[in-house]
Amino acid sequence: TATTFGTGAKHLLFVGGVHGGYEWNSVLLAYQTMDYLKANSSAVPAGLSVTIIASLNPDGVFAGTGKEGRFVIADVATDAEVLASGRFNANKVDLNRNFACKWQPEATWKSKKVSAGTSAFSEPEAAALRDFVLASKPAAVVFWHSQANAVYASECTADVLPETLAVMKAYATAAGYPAVSSFDAYPVTGDAEGWLASINIPAITVELKTHETVEWEQNLAGVKALVSYYGQK
Repeated sequence: TATTFGTGAKHLLFVGGVHGGYEWNSVLLAYQTMDYLKANSSAVPAGLSVTIIASLNPDGVFAGTGKEGRFVIADVATDAEVLASGRFNANKVDLNRNFACKWQPEATWKSKKVSAGTSAFSEPEAAALRDFVLASKPAAVVFWHSQANAVYASECTADVLPETLAVMKAYATAAGYPAVSSFDAYPVTGDAEGWLASINIPAITVELKTHETVEWEQNLAGVKALVSYYGQK
């Protein structure tokens, strides 16, 4: 489900819950941002629209938390193994390995081998995001994840787009997260951010500090910084 605020031609997209129940706090952050934009209609300036996809992986959210849609923090399970099982969609595919950037059928998550699907965009969730992006042509995309405590730029096979670095810096500076221009902890293939970079759309990954916190004031400042940045361009 995508919810849009404002009617401007220039478009920003924010996505939570790619890894479902394993990163359920990214879903809560997305809903909290939606609440803020509903209550503050003037927060999105004329000429701009902001879309939030709160939960890209609803089956994974349910698998990891036993909850659907918007749930209460206190009700979420804390069993690490159960939550980790919610990282994947109903087909046991890691959605952030299912996009067309260096895609391969078996991918890496930390030290584990995970399924990346039968082909790029084989999963309905990845295909839905692809179709939405191609139709709406956002100026930039922000993905909320956890728990690395940083803002990462995206790239595929070419250098990082200059605009991606500007978006990363704007969000990271306002939110007080470290800015990291390249992820090198382990090889990543088929990620959504890389695919966006390959079609020249700036994309960043905002990693929350833990799997439970939303760091609301920090991330509100980051959202406001990007709204202001694109509202003035």
